[in-house]
Amino acid sequence: MKLSREVKTGILVLFGILAVIFGFGYLKSSSLFDNSSTFHAVYDNVGGLQMGTQVTINGLVVGNVQSIRFKNNKFKSVVTFSVDKGFDFSSNSIAEIYDTGIIGGKGVQIIPVFDDSPMAVSGDTLKSRVKPGLTDLVQENLTPLQLKVEGAVTNADSLLVHVNDVLDAQTRRELRQSISGLNKLISSFQSSANTMNTVLSANKPGLDSSLKNINTITSNFSKLSKELAQTDIVGTFKNLQGTVNKLNKVLTKIEEGEGTLGKLANDDALYENLSNASRELDLLLQDFRLNPKRYVNVSVFGKKQKEYELPENDPAAQKEN
Repeated sequence: MKLSREVKTGILVLFGILAVIFGFGYLKSSSLFDNSSTFHAVYDNVGGLQMGTQVTINGLVVGNVQSIRFKNNKFKSVVTFSVDKGFDFSSNSIAEIYDTGIIGGKGVQIIPVFDDSPMAVSGDTLKSRVKPGLTDLVQENLTPLQLKVEGAVTNADSLLVHVNDVLDAQTRRELRQSISGLNKLISSFQSSANTMNTVLSANKPGLDSSLKNINTITSNFSKLSKELAQTDIVGTFKNLQGTVNKLNKVLTKIEEGEGTLGKLANDDALYENLSNASRELDLLLQDFRLNPKRYVNVSVFGKKQKEYELPENDPAAQKEN
C-alpha cells in the first residue's frame, strides 16, 4: 500500500514529537515510562548540587536528582530525587549531600535506617544533612590556627617594639662588646684546650704509669679489705674492750686508794717522806763528793787520824741553816 505524502508527513511529525519528549526526559535524567519512587529533602544550602546528579545507597546508584527549587522566601532549597523500585528503607532515613571528589561536585546519598518506623513511600520528605567537604574541614581546622598565627604575629610585633625600646644605641654597643669578649674567651678556652692536649700527649707515658700504679694500689686495697673481712675483727674488738674495762677497774682502784699504787697516789705523808728522803740523799751524795775525808780516812803506818774540820762553805750546813 502506497502512503500518501500527508501520512508520511504526519508520521515524521509524530516521531519528531516523541524524540523531543524523550530528549527532554533524558536531559532531565528522567524516563518517560519511569515507575521509580520520588522523595524530597529540604536543605539550607545545596552547595552547587545539580539536577541529574546520581543518588546512591551505600555506593550503589539507585536514582537521580530530578529538580531543585526554593521552598519559600527564606531560600531553603527543596531537592526532589527518584529512587528505583525495590529499595525499601525507613521514613527516618537521611538524604545526605556529600562531596563526590577532591576537585568538586556534589552527590546525594541515602543513609538507610531500619527501625520500627513505617517504610518510606513515594512523595515523602526525608531528613536532610550536609556532610562537610574537604574544603570545609580544612577551613574549619585552619581558622583557629589562623587566629593563633595572627595573635602570635601581633605579639611578635609588640615584642619587637619593646626590644627596640630596650636596645638603644648604648645597649647595642655594650651587647656587641660583650659578644666580642665572649668570642675572645672562647678563643682562650680553645687555646688552653690545645695546650692541655699537648701536655697530655707529652706526658702520656707518665700518665699511663700513674694509672697502672693506681690500679695496683686499688688491687692491694681490695686484697687488704678481703683479708680484713676474713679476720676476726669482732673478736679482736671484744678482747680490746675487755682490756679497756680491766684498765678502767685498775685506775678506779688507784683513785680510791686501794693497793700499793693507790696508796702511793693518794697518801700525802708518804709523798712528803719520799720527797725529804730524796732531798737528804742528794745532800749526802753532794757532801760525799765535796768532803770525802769526812767519810774515808786511811792510815797506812798507824798514824793518828786527823780530826775532820768542817769547811766554811759546807753545803750540808747551808742546807740545815
